[in-house]
Amino acid sequence: MVYLELIWSFIQIGLFSIGGGYAAMPLIQHQACEVHNWLSMEEFGDILTISEMTPGPITINSATFVGIQVAGIPGALCATIGCIIPSSIIVTILAFIYYRFKGLNSVQSVLKGLRPAVIAMIATAWISIMRMAFFPEGAKQIDLVSITLFLLAFITLKKWKINPIFVMLASGLINLLIGVI
Repeated sequence: MVYLELIWSFIQIGLFSIGGGYAAMPLIQHQACEVHNWLSMEEFGDILTISEMTPGPITINSATFVGIQVAGIPGALCATIGCIIPSSIIVTILAFIYYRFKGLNSVQSVLKGLRPAVIAMIATAWISIMRMAFFPEGAKQIDLVSITLFLLAFITLKKWKINPIFVMLASGLINLLIGVI
């Protein structure tokens, strides 16, 4: 039963996560944390972090990690396959349609209209992640270390264009050192 739930949940996510990996995060969070209660928000945050650090698309990585957490390797396969099937079908159909009708103004209008909705989905995921990172105990207490690490990482990435892997490693090591001290 859990395998079918994983496949169906990730088929839905795959169908409605228009806009890329970050647009899928609120959908995965909703399914994994709220609908099925497979994960806590903290566990989801950990999975999101690991998914971002590992090679490959964040949505596929997240689906795989959620599946592993829920039902081991078979669960990972179910979640990953469920996530991939809709995209494969939709991309094939849209590629055919786009290349056949890309010059039409109506096609360009639809694409232009989708952009604000995609940005809203990404912003929703961003706000959820920021809330979880900066307020780990809910609204009771602000995590100043996380806010400081965020600002340092943001400035470092924007100003000096350092490889994000080094920024993530440095943030992890700094937080480890702070925890030890």
